[in-house]
Amino acid sequence: MRNRIFKGLMLSYLVFMATGGAKAQGSLEDYRRAYALYDRFNATQVYNDPTDIRWEGNRAFHYSAYTADGLNYYIGTVPEDAQGTADIKVVDLEALASLLSRETGKEVKRNQLRLTAFKVDPEHPSSISFEFDGLLWRVGQACSQHPSVEQKEERPHEGVRSKPRHWMEVDDEKGEPPVVSPDGKRKAYIKNDNVYVCDSDGSHERALSNDGTSGNYYSSWIRWSPDSKRVCTNKIRPAQKRYVYYVESSPRTQLQPILHQQEYAKPGDELRFKIPCVFNVETGQAIMPSTDLFDRQYDLIGPDWNVDGTKVTFEYNERGHKVYRMLELDAETGQVRTLVEESSPTFVNYHRTYRHVLKDGKRMIWMSERDNWTHLYMIDLDKGKVKFQITKGNWVVRNVLKVDEDKQTIYFTASGVNPKEDPYQVHYYKIGLDGKDMVCLTPEDGNHTAVFNHDYTMLIDHYSKVDAAPVTKICWVEGDVPKSSLLAQADLGRIQDAGWVAPEIFTAPGRDGTTPMWGIIQRPTNFDPAKKYPIIEYIYAGPGDAYTPKSFMPYNWTTTALAELGFIVVQLDAMGTSYRGKKFEDVCYKNLKDAGFPDRIRWIEAAAEKYPYMDTTRVGLFGASAGGQEAMAAVLFHPEFYKAAYSCCGCHDNRMDKIWWNEQWMGYPVDSSYVACSNVENAYRLTRPLMLVVGEVDDNVDPSSTMQVANALIKAGKDFEFVVLPGVAHTMGERFGEHKRFDFFVRKLMGKEPPSWDEIDQK
Repeated sequence: MRNRIFKGLMLSYLVFMATGGAKAQGSLEDYRRAYALYDRFNATQVYNDPTDIRWEGNRAFHYSAYTADGLNYYIGTVPEDAQGTADIKVVDLEALASLLSRETGKEVKRNQLRLTAFKVDPEHPSSISFEFDGLLWRVGQACSQHPSVEQKEERPHEGVRSKPRHWMEVDDEKGEPPVVSPDGKRKAYIKNDNVYVCDSDGSHERALSNDGTSGNYYSSWIRWSPDSKRVCTNKIRPAQKRYVYYVESSPRTQLQPILHQQEYAKPGDELRFKIPCVFNVETGQAIMPSTDLFDRQYDLIGPDWNVDGTKVTFEYNERGHKVYRMLELDAETGQVRTLVEESSPTFVNYHRTYRHVLKDGKRMIWMSERDNWTHLYMIDLDKGKVKFQITKGNWVVRNVLKVDEDKQTIYFTASGVNPKEDPYQVHYYKIGLDGKDMVCLTPEDGNHTAVFNHDYTMLIDHYSKVDAAPVTKICWVEGDVPKSSLLAQADLGRIQDAGWVAPEIFTAPGRDGTTPMWGIIQRPTNFDPAKKYPIIEYIYAGPGDAYTPKSFMPYNWTTTALAELGFIVVQLDAMGTSYRGKKFEDVCYKNLKDAGFPDRIRWIEAAAEKYPYMDTTRVGLFGASAGGQEAMAAVLFHPEFYKAAYSCCGCHDNRMDKIWWNEQWMGYPVDSSYVACSNVENAYRLTRPLMLVVGEVDDNVDPSSTMQVANALIKAGKDFEFVVLPGVAHTMGERFGEHKRFDFFVRKLMGKEPPSWDEIDQK
C-alpha cells in the first residue's frame, strides 16, 4: 500500500512538473496585458521613424515622424552642388494650429493636427499645402502668414463608374465613349454591337463591321493606330456568368435582411473568348485572324499597336496556365506569330510577368522564370527570340521600377543576391541594358523600401529587420559605390521601456534536409525559459507570395498579443511559397494540402531542440482564407503533430473558390487533385479540436465553402466549434473572433478555463 501511495505521489509530481509552467499562463492578468500591448507598442511610441516619404522634384522631399511631442512634419532639401547632409526643417505645428484656429474660428490643437495631402513646393520648400476642414490650404514663411485657401476640388476620375466594380466582376467592355483618332479627324465607337467610325463632327458615319451580335459582339475598348488609318479591338463571345448569393442578416440600414448577389467565376466555369480584329478605316478592309495560337483562352490581354502602326501585339494566357504567349498580328496580312512563349509542366506564374518595349520597337525587356529564377531577358522582336539574359544568378528580380533608355539603365528590386542574408530581404539595384555593371544601391543588411527622386539620381532608403530598428538614409545613385548620408535612426527606447520583445529570426532545414526555411519566433514580454510553452503557428501558405514579416513592426497583429497569453508563436515560409525559385514554388502544384507542412514540422522541431521550453506535444495553428484552408488541413492530415486549429474564412474546397487563384495552382481541367485537397471530402479524418469561423457576407471566399465543411463534419459525427459573424466580410475574425481564438487555444493547448470576458478590458 505504501508503495502505491508513493508511486501515486510521484506520478502527481511528474504531472505537475510537466504542466505546472502552464498554470501561470492564460490568466486574467495575461489577457489584460495582451489587450494592453497595442497601446504600449504601436507606431506612435516609436520615435524618429520617417513615414510617408515623398520627393517633390529632384531636391526637395518631406516626411512625417513621431516624437515625444507627437507627430511632426519635416521638409528636406539637398544641396545642388554636393552629396552632403540634407537641410531639414520642422513644420511649426504650434504656429500652424494657431493660424488655423484664427482662420477657421475653431480651436485646433497641435497634437490633433493631421495634414492630409501634404505637399511641398519644390521651388520654394518653405511653402506647403495640405487639406484641412474640407479646404485646400497653402501656407508659407514658417506658417506665420495668412494662408491662401480654396475649396477642395473634387474631380471624378475619367472612366470611373458611379458604383465601383467589384474585383470579381469581369468587365464586359461595353459602353465606353467614342475614341478620337490621333489626328483628331475621326471617332470610332460601338453601335449595335458593331464597330463604327465617323468624322469628328459626327458626320459620315459608317460601319466597319456588320457581324456583331449580342452573343458575339465587338469590344468598346477601341485603339487607333498611330497613323490614324486603322483601328483594332476584340470580338468577344461571352460566357454565362456564375453568381454567389449571401444574406446579410443584420444590416445597419434596415430591419429586414438583405440578399446580396455577386459575380463569381469558379474553377471549371466556361469563360469568354476573344479574337483581336483590325479594320482599315480608309479601305474598309477587316482582318480576322486564325485563332490557332490562342484557342484555349483563360484570358487575352490587348491588342496594342506597335510604334509604326503595322502590327498589333496581344498576350495569351492559356487555360490551365501552362503556356503564356505574347503574339503579334500583322495588320495587313492577318498572320499571327509568337514573339515570346513561356511554358511549364506545372504553371506559368503570370502574375509575375513584366514587359517593356524599347523605343526602337525592335527589343523588349521580358521577365521570366525559365531558368528557375525570376530574371529579365532582352527579346529580339524581329526574330521572336531571346537576344540575351540581362540578370542572372540564384536570386530573383522582384519588381522593375524604371527603364531609363537615355542612361541605358534598369532600376529594379531583387532578393537573394547576397547569399549571407535572409533570401527574402529586398534590395534596390541598377544594371545596364546590356546586363553589365549591376550595382546594389541599398547594400546594408535589412529589408529595404526606397523612394527615388524624379530623375533617379537620389533615393531615400528606409530599411530594417524584425529584430532591428529602422534606419533612413539619403543615397546618391551615380557611381559604382553609391554614397549615402544618414537621415534618421529610429528610437525604440519607449517601447523597450514598456517591455517590447523583438521576434527572433530562426532558420532550419526543410524536408530535404538542406534548404533553409526562414521564420520568426515570438515570445511573451514576461518570457521565462524555466517554463514550458505551447506553440502556435500562424499560417498563410498561398503560393503567390511570401508572408513572414521581414521589416520592423512594434506590434504584429498575428503574434504579439497571442504570445502574451503564454504561448510561443511562430511564422515561416515553407516550400510552395514564392521568391525562392520555381522548383521551390512548384511543390504546391495540384497539392495545396501540402502547404509546406513537412518543412514546417521539421522547422518547429529544430526550434524546440534548440529551445527545450517549446513544447512540441502542444502545437496549434491558425489562419484565414488560404490560411484557413491550411489550418484545418493541418489537423486533418497531420494530427500527430498539430493538436488544435482555428480556421477562418477558409477556401475548404478549391472547386468552391475563385477561378483565378485555384486554376493557377490546382490546374485545369478540374480533376481528382481537387478532391484529394478538399477539407470537405476529408472532414471524416478530424480527430483534433477545431474552431471554424466565417463572415456571413464574405465577398472573397464563398461563405458556403465553410458551411459545406461544417455540414461534412456534422455528417461524419465530428465535434467542432463554429462561429458565424453577422455583417462581417473576409476576416480573421475581428476583435470578437480574436477573443474566441485566444480562449480556444487556452482551453485546448493549456487545458485551462479562460477568464470571464466581463473581467477583461478589450479596448
